[in-house]
Amino acid sequence: MAQELQEKMGKVLVGEVVSDKMDKTITVKVSRTFTHPLYRKTVRSFKKYKAHDENSTAKMGDVVEIAECRPLSKTKHMVLSRVVQPA
Repeated sequence: MAQELQEKMGKVLVGEVVSDKMDKTITVKVSRTFTHPLYRKTVRSFKKYKAHDENSTAKMGDVVEIAECRPLSKTKHMVLSRVVQPA
């Protein structure tokens, strides 16, 4: 049951809130590490996502979980699932 719900929901990412200045929107920085295919060095990279936060519950510095959803605006296609760890 949980597996089916996970597949239906789409991507689920965990990251840190870097901005909460917008109304009902947060910016989340998702970091990832991977090994470079040629040089075999561990590389850190990140990507920023805008996520919908209906009740403005997440604050700057919180670790949050965001899930993929339908496009809500030109750049916003994620929604806040839960706050994993408050700042």
